[in-house]
Amino acid sequence: MPIEFNDTLVIAISSTALFDLAESHRIYMESGVNSYAQYQIEHEDELLKPGAAFGLVKKLLSLNETKKDTPKVEVILLSRNSADTGLRVFNSIENHQLKITRAAFTSGNSPYLYAEAFGAHLFLSTNPKDVLQAINAGIAAATIVSPTQSNNESDIIKFAFDGDAVLFSDEAEQIFQQDGLEEFTRSEKQSAQKPLEGGPFKNFLSALHKLQKEYTQDNCPIRTALVTARSAPAHERVIRTLRYWDIRIDEALFLGGMDKTKFLKAFGADVFFDDQEGHIDRAKGHVPSGHVPNGVINS
Repeated sequence: MPIEFNDTLVIAISSTALFDLAESHRIYMESGVNSYAQYQIEHEDELLKPGAAFGLVKKLLSLNETKKDTPKVEVILLSRNSADTGLRVFNSIENHQLKITRAAFTSGNSPYLYAEAFGAHLFLSTNPKDVLQAINAGIAAATIVSPTQSNNESDIIKFAFDGDAVLFSDEAEQIFQQDGLEEFTRSEKQSAQKPLEGGPFKNFLSALHKLQKEYTQDNCPIRTALVTARSAPAHERVIRTLRYWDIRIDEALFLGGMDKTKFLKAFGADVFFDDQEGHIDRAKGHVPSGHVPNGVINS
């Protein structure tokens, strides 16, 4: 019988997002693929240090400890390594006691197609080209960067999302970029009753919400936040859109253009997704952050 993940939350992750492979990458860039392969094989029993998404993955996999027969989360490794050079990655997965058993090694090719084949709700990588290809294929994806300070140690898994071009389409952002704040505000007020189209992370948020509903609201180990530059009256359309989608968001921050960084730190996000690289550059000082290459800002 074929294995289907059904209601399981599926996360696809690159080896460079899961582990710190900076030294290996340096050797690859300076000396080429043969030297890289030799280095990986010579060091395959040497434990790799955690990468940008390691903490998030470890927290997500911990959700399976209460119900091992039907896992709530499946993490898939997608790697540009060959199977031979990827042995070091799997050795480190075992040593870190991460329950990751499925992988695709593509020997230099982009692995994004396998994210779709595995039915991944989210693809995290440090390779912007792979992420862009995944976004264009309709998969929620982000280029993740490590924080310069330590991660949140809470047991709660906290996801923070920008709104326009991430959870929602960039239809409103296009008006803002072309015609300015006044026209954006007028248009959003006029369209308050019309739900926004979904952005690349809508399905991922929906999958998270479905997983959250398996718990009581008081004991849910997952918490979500919308962190947007919008303010009143442009807030109404966002609220009505989430209501129309029948998706719960735990916290909504309408910041009216204020810097998001201190609010993300206060929320204690395990990861923050935004389409603007400037927001990511500021946020990564405190939380793991993922750039979503979508919308007019990235065109």
